[in-house]
Amino acid sequence: MSTIRFQALTELLSRVPKEVHLPSNKVTDYYGELVFNTDSMRKYLSKEAFKAVIDANQNGGAIDRKMASGVAAGMKAWAIENGVTHYTHWFQPLTDGTAEKHDGFIDYGDGGHMIENFSGDLLTQQEPDASSFPSGGIRQTFEARGYTAWDVSSPAFIVGTTLCIPTVFISYTGEALDYKTPLLKALAAVDEAAVGVCQYFDKNVTKVHTNLGWEQEYFLIDEALYQARPDLALTGRTLMGHSSSKDQQLDDHYFGSIPERVTNFMMELELECHKLGIPVKTRHNEVAPSQFELAPIYEEANLANDHNQLLMDVMKKVARHHKFRVLFHEKPFAGINGSGKHNNWSLGTDTGVVLLAPGKNPKGNIQFLCFVVNTLMAVYKNQDLLRASILTASNSHRLGANEAPPSIISVFLGDEVSKMLDMIVEEVGERKMTPDEKTALKLGIGRIPEIILDNTDRNRTSPFAFTGNRFEFRAVGSSSNNAAAMTALNAAVAVQLNEFKASVDFLIEEGIKKDEAIFQVMKKMIIESKPIRFNGDGYSDNWVKEAEKRGLTNITSVPESISKYLDPESKKALVGSGVMTEKELEARVEVEMEKFTKKIQIESRVLGDLAINHIVPVAVAYQTKLIQNVQGLRDIFTNSEFEELAGARKDLIKQISSHISAIKAMVVEMVAARKECNLIEDIRESAFAYDQKVCHYLEEIRYHIDKLELVVDNEMWPLPKYRELLFNN
Repeated sequence: MSTIRFQALTELLSRVPKEVHLPSNKVTDYYGELVFNTDSMRKYLSKEAFKAVIDANQNGGAIDRKMASGVAAGMKAWAIENGVTHYTHWFQPLTDGTAEKHDGFIDYGDGGHMIENFSGDLLTQQEPDASSFPSGGIRQTFEARGYTAWDVSSPAFIVGTTLCIPTVFISYTGEALDYKTPLLKALAAVDEAAVGVCQYFDKNVTKVHTNLGWEQEYFLIDEALYQARPDLALTGRTLMGHSSSKDQQLDDHYFGSIPERVTNFMMELELECHKLGIPVKTRHNEVAPSQFELAPIYEEANLANDHNQLLMDVMKKVARHHKFRVLFHEKPFAGINGSGKHNNWSLGTDTGVVLLAPGKNPKGNIQFLCFVVNTLMAVYKNQDLLRASILTASNSHRLGANEAPPSIISVFLGDEVSKMLDMIVEEVGERKMTPDEKTALKLGIGRIPEIILDNTDRNRTSPFAFTGNRFEFRAVGSSSNNAAAMTALNAAVAVQLNEFKASVDFLIEEGIKKDEAIFQVMKKMIIESKPIRFNGDGYSDNWVKEAEKRGLTNITSVPESISKYLDPESKKALVGSGVMTEKELEARVEVEMEKFTKKIQIESRVLGDLAINHIVPVAVAYQTKLIQNVQGLRDIFTNSEFEELAGARKDLIKQISSHISAIKAMVVEMVAARKECNLIEDIRESAFAYDQKVCHYLEEIRYHIDKLELVVDNEMWPLPKYRELLFNN
């Protein structure tokens, strides 16, 4: 056995689960203790400063510099009391993580004495260097500065000895360079549009907030085994590896007993999350071996997204305490389930109504159906935009696989909701409805709470499913920033709601009663969006054929999907809603294309290195042993005996030789293709070239390596195998 693999397995055998001691059996005793939340603000802020923060949080009001200084003083006092020495503006650049630059509270005071200083100016804005963050060509070298600005709606928190202040990140020229800025604009857009529609039903509604509940799937791999796999360490996934004889066939891991070592990891993770105010609630084994999931209670979407980004950092740190490594890649292991980050999305009013939940009377149910139909229409019109927001280099391996929805965007509504929509189409005509027709329709709609009471989601194959009081966008990848998908969805829904209201208002001006106008517009939308509705098996080949007949798009190329951001309908949603400028949108496309190119570039380099420097030498060494064995047989046995005994060995030698030759030739071809692609200066053209000329080598070379793994002596194989990686928790 190779030295690295042997050492990794030996170290694994010495693992002892790390004990975790909770500070209290009651989570409420320590929940949010590291967050500058409402309770902390009441204690450390003046009444005026506290009121200003609450008003800015709830109503989007501004905080002037004088008031910001008061908030900063209180925040500093709270932080220092909790052992903090530094502060940072915590932001989400267009990378796969968060960013921060730490500054100490230390400063010169009067007379040159050192003091702890944290002013309102430092709280509200900083100027980190933006030169190394993706910008998509927005900034020039002489405009490398970027600015972070305090997001009042997301509370500050403490990590270690650092006060972290959630912020937006913009360029020197004012364009967004992060995920948060467009998300906040999209949430504001859907708020304004939804309020306008809600006032058809309740004039008291003045605000609509977006809720998000994410479900984070992930793999836990022993740290020693992880380090022995350069492909995992450098790309987040295994670029080679034959399936284990047993993996998830028996479904025995799903919801099974959680291993003690993993349980201790989960306990510490939950402890740290609860201190940070992240309301994680559910934990369980997922379908694949070594795969798990945790999910929180729903929160306002911006805060929920901040919490998910923070959670991913916390998970990595806690995992190391337990000698684990967390894998967020959507498909780290071939042949078994990958990981998603299901986004449960809903809308709620300041009057306490969940807009995607059935109401208590026909009026409430008409409102419910109105928002369901508008969401349906928004998804139908913007299927390419939604796909572009989630189809990445890593998620492309998961979508369309046996456990994940295909890259076709469809909506599952369930039989009962579908029947209600069909009933509206049948009952509502272009003419004015008779009183009896209106009564019959409202009576039918009034039955919704009864028929939908137990109509939770029964279709796990849909990428966008109605689940009783929300929609679940399941196609989002586990490593993604939720903001990309949530920005696209909320912007699309905002534009659709505005169009709906304009159509209804036009009919009302033409003399049609409000309810009838709403039904007539809804009918047209239901008919037009019907192709996107699908309640069947989204994994089946038949659905792919059926979707094509319906005119639904099925784009599997990542660069092609990303380019759909610039289609007229996508621009209408993102630019038309004021969420992005055209310049910002074009920059996003540049950034995503470059990220795709670089990830494929890295994977091809790693695979080429492993193939030539790890796999081929071992295969040649084993082949040499076989050749020596055959030569020894020739020396001992007669010709007839030799031919009988050596035939299988000679076939194996030829088989190994064939795979070695194929690997070496393909690596040479892949390197040449990569160099050719690297000469292309245009980022978009380069991405398409990598997709067409380099990507296929990753699978083709892997095929031959995996075949060698099956025949080369197990003791000689250099890398931990799937059975070792996946069954050692």
